[in-house]
Amino acid sequence: QVQLVESGGGLVQPGGSLRLSCAASGITFRTYAMGWYRQAPGKQRELVAQISSGGTTNYADSVKGRFTISRDNAKNTVYLQMNSLKPEDTAVYSCNAWRGQFMYWGQGTQVTVSS
Repeated sequence: QVQLVESGGGLVQPGGSLRLSCAASGITFRTYAMGWYRQAPGKQRELVAQISSGGTTNYADSVKGRFTISRDNAKNTVYLQMNSLKPEDTAVYSCNAWRGQFMYWGQGTQVTVSS
């Protein structure tokens, strides 16, 4: 059974940093593209960052230069380093694993940016 388990969310002040982790099991992790999405209250879920199985990355314009996605295939884990956080980054962040017709989601972790 496939599981994606996020961790690392929490409350941080504007300008602060957090690192999210998503540990995967039940899939051949190195063959999957991985992504981080977020959904703020009253808004649609949006893509934050993606990393292909080969390591190519893609970011939403709103987080370019502030967030970095990376993966450790030995640990079956994808990370999202978030720096210079803003109140508008407040959302539930979920990770996603995708390969062809297969797509899996984690439960999400809350990130709140507030003073």
